[in-house]
Amino acid sequence: MSKLAIIGGSPVRNTKTNPWPAWPVWDKNEERALIETLRSGIWSYNGPVETKFNNMYAEFNGVKYALSAANGTVTLQMALEACGIGLGDEVILPGLTWQATAATVLDVNATPVLVDVCDDSWCIDPEKVREAISPRTKAVIPVHLYGSFADMDEIMNIAREHNLFVIEDCAHKHGGEWKGKKAGSIGDIGSFSFQLSKILTAGEGGALTTNSFNLFERLDALRNCGRRPEPSGTEKADKGAGLYFDEGNFLQSGNYRITEFQAAVLIEGLKRLPEQNRLREENASYLNSLLKEIPGISLMKEDKRETGKAYYNFSFRYKRTEFRDLPLAKFRSALSAELGIEIAPSYFPLNKCSLYAPLTKPSRHKLNEDYWKEIDPARFDLPVCDRIYSEESVCVHHKVLMSAKSDMDMFADAVRKVRINAESLLSR
Repeated sequence: MSKLAIIGGSPVRNTKTNPWPAWPVWDKNEERALIETLRSGIWSYNGPVETKFNNMYAEFNGVKYALSAANGTVTLQMALEACGIGLGDEVILPGLTWQATAATVLDVNATPVLVDVCDDSWCIDPEKVREAISPRTKAVIPVHLYGSFADMDEIMNIAREHNLFVIEDCAHKHGGEWKGKKAGSIGDIGSFSFQLSKILTAGEGGALTTNSFNLFERLDALRNCGRRPEPSGTEKADKGAGLYFDEGNFLQSGNYRITEFQAAVLIEGLKRLPEQNRLREENASYLNSLLKEIPGISLMKEDKRETGKAYYNFSFRYKRTEFRDLPLAKFRSALSAELGIEIAPSYFPLNKCSLYAPLTKPSRHKLNEDYWKEIDPARFDLPVCDRIYSEESVCVHHKVLMSAKSDMDMFADAVRKVRINAESLLSR
């Protein structure tokens, strides 16, 4: 093949004449909905558009309740608070995730316990969860990462055995299914992000899903300045569960609501999501069939229990010995130049992540000397997370999967081109 684009050759894809699909996706339906909301004069605070989206999202996910909130970070924090988790409690989560998954545990004064992940899915390793359980463990947060699903069978078995809450971090998994159940409907609470890069987006925003009326009522109050929601239907809370309001109609909290404008955009995005997920799944399957024939490329685990795919990123694993010992960073850069799109690593392991830095805020997190030591992320050993980030991970934005099938051939051609010409990069 011709000279690599990164050293002056022609790229496999000229994005000036053949751009990748745009993200986010919008059209006249969003314009109409936003104008209608503007003219209504109802812009926030439990408005009819937000209520409609919540109902749609609950139905879409097959749960009794869905609540919108400001972003996917506060939804995790609210989920922990709703479960009564706080000082003295431990929460187990994977060491390979966005820093907010762990930071929200700090924000409720609990202790994040970081464990390693499975090398073929990059999701939390159930055996490492078992090893990390202590008498103080109160919850597990499995993260469905990039295009993979955490092993929810094992996670739920462990949780039942040890009486733990399960909070699913579904920021990457809108519409994904495990044995016919949607992400966010399997654990006690599902937490979603609608940040700009996510496959359902309003620029910012988040949502919570649950089948528990107790948790729903508490979550609703937590998102709405502590106001107790108005009773609806004939459902009654189980006061013996310890999650109900102690007295009166209020609960200490803040304002984590979204606006009617965001809800209007989300309604239209949700209508498109099933077809977008279908297209991404179809193209990912085809691209995987091409990549598996290239030496040095390993695919992410295909689990038959995952009955519906949802791709935040398309990812695969790289083995440098099959690419003339080309370092991973150089491979990513070369592939990016060929395709005209960012090729990224996985998240940084949290025990070494500059954005997850609890010890930079002693005025907030130094509750006592023991707690200060417990929350130091450097105390955790995460060899699989570290290997994934530094030696193996290759990730690309999901919009690549929203292109034509022929573009998947182009993607595979670019990988082959880098492999054939890898030696030309070794001295650079």
